[in-house]
Amino acid sequence: MQAGGRILFITMEARASQNAGRVMDGPTNPMVTPLLTDLYQFTMAYAYWKAGKHNERAVFDLYFRKNPFGGEFTVFAGLEECIKLIANFKLTEEEVYFIHKSLPGSCEEGFLNYLREIDCSDVEVYAISEGTVVFPKVPLLRLEGPVAVVQLLETPVLNLVNFASLVTTNAARHRLVAGQSKMLFEFGLRRAQGPDGAIGASKYCYIGGFDATSNVAAGRLFGIPLRGTHSHAFVSSFMSPDEILERSLCSSDGSSTCEDFVTLVHSWLSKIQWLKSLGGIFGETNQSELAAFISYALAFPNNFLALVDTYDVIRSGVPNFCAVALALSDLGYRAVGIRLDSGDLAYLSSEARKIFHTIEKELGVPGFGKMIITASNDLNEETLDAIRKQGHEVDCFGIGTYLVTCYAQAALGCVFKLVEINNQPRIKLSEDVSKVSIPCKKRCYRLYGKEGYSLVDIMTGENEPCPKVGERILCRHPFSESQRAYVVPKRVEELLKCYWPGKSGKVREELPALKDIRDHCIKQLEQMRPDHIRRLNPTPYKVSVSAKLYDFIHFLWLNEAPVGELQ
Repeated sequence: MQAGGRILFITMEARASQNAGRVMDGPTNPMVTPLLTDLYQFTMAYAYWKAGKHNERAVFDLYFRKNPFGGEFTVFAGLEECIKLIANFKLTEEEVYFIHKSLPGSCEEGFLNYLREIDCSDVEVYAISEGTVVFPKVPLLRLEGPVAVVQLLETPVLNLVNFASLVTTNAARHRLVAGQSKMLFEFGLRRAQGPDGAIGASKYCYIGGFDATSNVAAGRLFGIPLRGTHSHAFVSSFMSPDEILERSLCSSDGSSTCEDFVTLVHSWLSKIQWLKSLGGIFGETNQSELAAFISYALAFPNNFLALVDTYDVIRSGVPNFCAVALALSDLGYRAVGIRLDSGDLAYLSSEARKIFHTIEKELGVPGFGKMIITASNDLNEETLDAIRKQGHEVDCFGIGTYLVTCYAQAALGCVFKLVEINNQPRIKLSEDVSKVSIPCKKRCYRLYGKEGYSLVDIMTGENEPCPKVGERILCRHPFSESQRAYVVPKRVEELLKCYWPGKSGKVREELPALKDIRDHCIKQLEQMRPDHIRRLNPTPYKVSVSAKLYDFIHFLWLNEAPVGELQ
């Protein structure tokens, strides 16, 4: 639903009220309903129903074929929203009526009655934990249930996983380039692909390793830390310090009051202007900028961070900031730092840091040299890498457009393929081997080596024995006869867990908190061999099948492929 051109996201309390009696809250975005699907899902559902096949038990795998951004890893995300959709999957009378109007006129009333009754109580969902590093061909989700119902889930589930995994991977790649010691802020709201893209990007960038967002709505919905200061407009809106009418500022402990904070700032500006160690690098600074900084400091004395590039970073912005920060220090406050939004970020950050250290040393202000320097300005993976190689003094990076829009790659390309129906394995063939599906219900494992890094993922048939620690296992490439290797794992991790058991009575994995998903993602990346996740020329990670599953794939392939006839 929309109001004033903006999507309205239902509050947690409202969702809980609307979904009384349901297993869990509905999807974050109220537009995620059973109608968020392609028309052909409903036409197929009708054809299944008409043929009496709608309740046949089917198994579908959701996976992708190629890692994004030219890399060799992906981070899986979107699971929580998928489970919320499935838990609340129920067509309203209005939705059934709309489907009736949208389908061909031959649609029978009995099918509409069927639609009124369906839910996901007979569906089972097995998935890899959200935030896990994943690879091509390995199922991220396995959905089992009546074929018509699971078919209706295909499009919304793909929609919820594709962008979520893509933007989480993009965020993780930025984190790897920036390094763990730097703070990363997501500033992409104004450039995102509409409100949905913005809210989703904030959530999934946080999972991928970002520390905070500027998006207030996302902060409220998901509890993500918020960050933000002021823009160039705030700075240029001031003309001179004479505009500042309320000039007093109480000290941080409340014991005294400075009646004229503006004069105190000017006195500090005069002192640093003539410091010999600064070599006269600035003279008269821009006074309207100074007025803006003073006003912002009076409003937020405990959180003063100034945007210093409106006029000139080194000759005006930094000295003006320093004067205000020193005046705040006199009253017991500690300024946060500066933000750079243009120019040579590596050079400017280094020069600003020199000035901060000089002031700490010359004026005896402890900790002044450690002022936080934040950089923004259309940053991306490449610029972060270039800045790092040049050497810089940036503590925090604010990244927007290239991050949230996934500018380097438009889509991940997850697919949803039938792998079994009525306990009969199914395979999708293609002249392009990369598009051949891996049939039957499978179990998936990650095998770890002696150094603690994961070595290979292996898929087995559902009834095959689990790989054992210390036991020699033959791992085979699904389609290449010569690519095979023995592995003796030091640790074995089963990847697919039951996140929605339906009415099967199986134990269900609980959905973790967002912070726990983020921590899991960070830990996952630490467990990957560095050459698999490096930015340039990464080593492909090995995805394999057991010897038994390999033989079965190729038996089924030969059995299903048409036999040509030469004349």
